[in-house]
Amino acid sequence: MIFIAVKFRVLPESADRWPEIARDFTEATRAEEGCLWFDWSRSLEDPNEYVLLEAFRDGDAGAAHVQSEHFKTAQQTLPPHLAETPRVINTPVDQDDWSQLGEMAVDSES
Repeated sequence: MIFIAVKFRVLPESADRWPEIARDFTEATRAEEGCLWFDWSRSLEDPNEYVLLEAFRDGDAGAAHVQSEHFKTAQQTLPPHLAETPRVINTPVDQDDWSQLGEMAVDSES
């Protein structure tokens, strides 16, 4: 899979509304055939920073995402709400889902 983590520093006046601002892009991306997940989180330390964790089945699915109409629309509609260019990590990972964190295993029978 292709695993991507992106940090978005949002303008203070847009920060509380960011989930709504990005809603159409988020929903359209989640509906893509090759999208495994597309999940936003808000930083606990900086209320103006959102982190997007996304994964696509493979490079072809990632390329289809970047070439989609909703991605092109987001390239126009999201930057006016940003304080800086988003920072990204994009890497192939040899798995197709989350693995369990064995160091913090939870005994489900407790």
